[in-house]
Amino acid sequence: MLSKKIVKYIQSLSHKKFRDEDEVFIAEGEKVVGEFLNGPNMKCKLVCADKNWLSENEFLLKNISPEKVFETDEHWLKSISQLKTPNKVVAVFEKRKVQEIINLSGKISIMLDDLQDPGNLGTIIRIADWFAIENIICSNNSVDCYNPKVVQSTMGSLSRVNVFYTDIESFIQKNKKIKVFATTLSGNSIFKLPEIKEGIILIGNESKGIHEDILKLCHARITIPKLGKAESLNAAVACGIILSQVMIKP
Repeated sequence: MLSKKIVKYIQSLSHKKFRDEDEVFIAEGEKVVGEFLNGPNMKCKLVCADKNWLSENEFLLKNISPEKVFETDEHWLKSISQLKTPNKVVAVFEKRKVQEIINLSGKISIMLDDLQDPGNLGTIIRIADWFAIENIICSNNSVDCYNPKVVQSTMGSLSRVNVFYTDIESFIQKNKKIKVFATTLSGNSIFKLPEIKEGIILIGNESKGIHEDILKLCHARITIPKLGKAESLNAAVACGIILSQVMIKP
């Protein structure tokens, strides 16, 4: 049975301050928790689940100490859930060790300039996983990748993609040999680009786009040609379209 102390602890992790202090985050749902428990990069701190989930997923818990596993019911799952509709399982995991010194040579990476929407970041992480993108470089003001909504949107891909935060202006200047392709409303059509085997795809803030001082450091501006009258594309949708063109060649 869950103690009040554990309930309060899990509830506190909805706030970035407490996630950062303890270097942990919350994951919910059979798919997401299952992916993290089954993956090599995530260390589980505790699991709270109903009786059916625990009996059906004993194989996922074989390497977790029994004192870290708590059987509970719908009432308590609802009290610790970050979602409107609670799942059968809620778990707390330690954050991945971030790799800030990375090799950008011969590969495509993603960079995000002050992305704010948790759903967008979660979807972009999932897209990166789909296209085998190893690294996502986020500006320091971008949404926290361990925000519960982000974690939920990744559907487990967070365990396979290296996401880290830095001053992206300094990062670009330190890695001048790597070309940065800024996604903008006007630029070279992605369908007319020569093959890109190495580089960084830079995506801007949902409403303001890419900061002007960052744009000045980019090697090229690229765009998805518009046929209709929509003002802009969702950041995650644009990322998916661009990567499908860059990563998959006939």
